[in-house]
Amino acid sequence: MVMLRDENQTVQERTRIGGKKFARKTYGFDEISLVPGKITLDLELCDTTFILGKHKFDFPIIASAMDSVISPKSAIEMSRLGGLGVLNLQGIYTRYENCSDIVNKITDADNDNFVTLMQELYKEPVKEELIQKRIKEIKSSGGICAVSSTPNLANFYGPIAQNADADIFVVQSTVVSIEHKSNDKSACFNLKDFIQTMNIPVVVGNCVTYEVALEHMKSGASAVLVGIGPGAACTSRGVLGIGVPMATSIADCAAARDDYFGKTGRYVHVIADGGMSTGGDICKAIACGADAVMIGSPFAKAKEAPGNGFHWGMATPSPVLPRGTRIKVGSIGTLKEILLGPARFDDGTQNFVGALKTSMSTLGAQNIKEMQQVEVVLAPSILTEGKTFQKAQKLGMGK
Repeated sequence: MVMLRDENQTVQERTRIGGKKFARKTYGFDEISLVPGKITLDLELCDTTFILGKHKFDFPIIASAMDSVISPKSAIEMSRLGGLGVLNLQGIYTRYENCSDIVNKITDADNDNFVTLMQELYKEPVKEELIQKRIKEIKSSGGICAVSSTPNLANFYGPIAQNADADIFVVQSTVVSIEHKSNDKSACFNLKDFIQTMNIPVVVGNCVTYEVALEHMKSGASAVLVGIGPGAACTSRGVLGIGVPMATSIADCAAARDDYFGKTGRYVHVIADGGMSTGGDICKAIACGADAVMIGSPFAKAKEAPGNGFHWGMATPSPVLPRGTRIKVGSIGTLKEILLGPARFDDGTQNFVGALKTSMSTLGAQNIKEMQQVEVVLAPSILTEGKTFQKAQKLGMGK
């Protein structure tokens, strides 16, 4: 378990906030920093590979199942570059045969009307034949196909995706519990029972605590997604008031993984999901214990991204309580430049794999497991110390 060191307080100490209510101090990426040790390495010695099920990826970076990030075409490109993109089975690509006009409507809408518009557009039913078609598009081009759905529809979409030869299935929602109860029996969902029906790896999320991560692992999940509300287009923290900063939630869930592995010998990956916009954020997530990361908005900036320079949350079209928004992110380069470089910007938004390898080499970490063991310190001034000119001129770390 990664401990966030502080002279006066550890992450386990709690503070009384009033009456009988206590609160624990938690930490985000901007409050921590990584400490070099006694050894440095050549970049060539740093192994960033990540294995999920029978699939091996060149780097531990996954593109989120968001309509502005992953279409069948961008999923194929992500796979070609050595990574993984997840297609949302409840998105526009399984609702509409031709999606270009739909995307244009979303990106052309003004800020006052886009939520209402998206709610209307996402009323179109998901079509089973389009699920099959999109999966076959990705597979026929040699891509590894990962798809996602919310828990309430996983029992229906899971078998369809599996029969269409999808490689990985993601059960994802703002919060995923082990069992969902409802007066509507068709909406009831038992995670363990579902995973037992699937012959492909099942990734489950999202969660932020040791206890829930451990229960997901016991259910048979191949990987657990960690993070509630940190995404650039997510508004869950404001709408629902829930969430735990990423550094702490990753470290807690990584502790569950290590304890579970120690008792069972089965290793379940922890995937940090959201709140990462630079290479440094990715490095910190892995140092806190993540095996891989899932990011959305950085990839929405790619020229191949289907959102045309815009990015929106998965829960934005909710018909009763939208918990996401649409943001303009622009286009900064190709997907290859964002992932593998060469970087044309100095702010960490391009060449994520290069940043990870360079950080690993500087910290003396030869692989992801060693990167998880590097020292982490509390450093609230890490983004501002000595950066007066960058901040004043809005350059580099001051952007």
